[in-house]
Amino acid sequence: MEDTRNLIDEYKGMTNEQVFAKLTNKRTPLEIAIENVEHDFNIGSIVRTANSFNVAKVHIIGKKKYNRRGAMCTDKYLEIIHHPTIKDFLRTQNGRELIAIENNTPRAKGLCSKLFKPNTTLIFGSENNGITTELLAEAQDVRFIESFGSTRSVNVGAAAAIAMYECVRQTVLETSIEKATSK
Repeated sequence: MEDTRNLIDEYKGMTNEQVFAKLTNKRTPLEIAIENVEHDFNIGSIVRTANSFNVAKVHIIGKKKYNRRGAMCTDKYLEIIHHPTIKDFLRTQNGRELIAIENNTPRAKGLCSKLFKPNTTLIFGSENNGITTELLAEAQDVRFIESFGSTRSVNVGAAAAIAMYECVRQTVLETSIEKATSK
């Protein structure tokens, strides 16, 4: 029987548990936090993108339930942790750099100038209200994604994809390229 799941060939024919275990052996150190994102599609999109970059964990702060259809079953291959409160989430972040992706604060600087560290947690907030002031105060750094059109910001799912790529590009891809070229 043909495996019709949206998996790369390496994982075809494996159980979900086997795929999860294989991915765990090569996770990137990046973690993602989603705070009170209202639209299920956006949560699902962020989870699916997190799977694409094989992040270590996805933290959902506040809202517990979401329609997992948007994640296209990729949530089966990630560690997703629900935190009812910000305080509960923060207890899991010892030694990690918390970077809020938020454009509605004077603290924010452009994403293009950020030099990422491997143990980073990217924080994304509500489409309407952004990241709460309580969680924003805990972030060591705040970044916005530069735009060039008339819209002030991109959708939170798109913002998450852009920020995850940039972080993984710097902390995983550049490191891999450096290792390969030094041999």
